[in-house]
Amino acid sequence: MTMLARRTPDSVYRRVDFDARVNGADPMELVGLCYEHLVAALGSALFAHERRDNAAKSEALTRALSALTALQLGVKGTEGVAAALLQFYQAAKNALLDSVLSFDPDRIGKVRGDVLEIASALHSARTA
Repeated sequence: MTMLARRTPDSVYRRVDFDARVNGADPMELVGLCYEHLVAALGSALFAHERRDNAAKSEALTRALSALTALQLGVKGTEGVAAALLQFYQAAKNALLDSVLSFDPDRIGKVRGDVLEIASALHSARTA
């Protein structure tokens, strides 16, 4: 069985869409895509939790951790805004890892809200 055969049509579509958008994107667009991916994954984890779908919740948390890792790796420097972002990403990662064992929807919802706020500020800065 191929790797794609084990995935849901939704996850395959999401992956193809993401790959297509990554091709040719500049660094700021890639950061925006990571934030978009992170917000969607956190929303999926919350939805899966409500439905008591542990497999989907686990998959969503894994996607969120991947997006956070990519964002962490993309930070240049350790001073000022870079330091604040690194601290935020690590705190978000800790919240996600804690939720693997004991899911806290309020904490994940707060992380998602914070990520949305940062993503909105970045989008505003790019379009200004």
